[in-house]
Amino acid sequence: MNKITISKKLLQVVGKTNVEFKLIGEGDRVLVGLSGGKDSLSLIHILKHIQRHAPFSFEFEACTIKYGMPNENYEYLSRHCREHNIKHTIYETNIFEISQDTIRKNSSFCSYFSRMRRGALYSYAEKHNFNKVALGHHFDDSVESFFMNMFYNGTIRALAPIYKTEKGFHLIRPLIQVRERQLIGFVKDNKLETIGDEACPAMLKEVKMPYARAKMKIWLENLERENRNIFKMIQASFKHIHDDTLLDHTRWNRDDIK
Repeated sequence: MNKITISKKLLQVVGKTNVEFKLIGEGDRVLVGLSGGKDSLSLIHILKHIQRHAPFSFEFEACTIKYGMPNENYEYLSRHCREHNIKHTIYETNIFEISQDTIRKNSSFCSYFSRMRRGALYSYAEKHNFNKVALGHHFDDSVESFFMNMFYNGTIRALAPIYKTEKGFHLIRPLIQVRERQLIGFVKDNKLETIGDEACPAMLKEVKMPYARAKMKIWLENLERENRNIFKMIQASFKHIHDDTLLDHTRWNRDDIK
């Protein structure tokens, strides 16, 4: 078993995020969605480090959603978690079978399978008394979502660090202020084997790839090439919102118009 090393900068960002948004604290039981990609693999190891060194006690368990596809195999993830003393469950579902009738031919698969996978995680969390569900979304995901919502949905919206679900527990994103390249570096430095899009049910179906998100990623990469501080400025803007300059008058708080 290779010893996992995590950069101080990565740990500092996650630690600061945890303090700032009160994501994980004493006595929490956290269910982590583990797909096997770089983001969720990074998350379980960072949480393991925090669990060992934090001045508070919490439990967490990694959960991989099994879609019910032919030849679906997550033994590598189970073995990896055992080697690093991380509790891991493979939760079997019939999502793939259900999708045969409920997803339309040539439709976009991303949001559909994301919702189904999230619903399965919520069901497992509720059944086993977890009070928090953790996902591996990072800051690049949040920025992409922000501009996609603006350009395609006409809304100002990103990814919340924490929010309370209808089920009563909280969804948390401990990596929400981490750059994607930091997670790529973590996986490469530790020579971790990752699971990519080949494990997605949509690869077995005639569906559209998420071109809009891919284009958004390229657009942002080009912006960052022109201005290396662009993501820092975006992050700062997420924390300095002037409601009364926008066109939603219900959010104004100005005495000069009363």
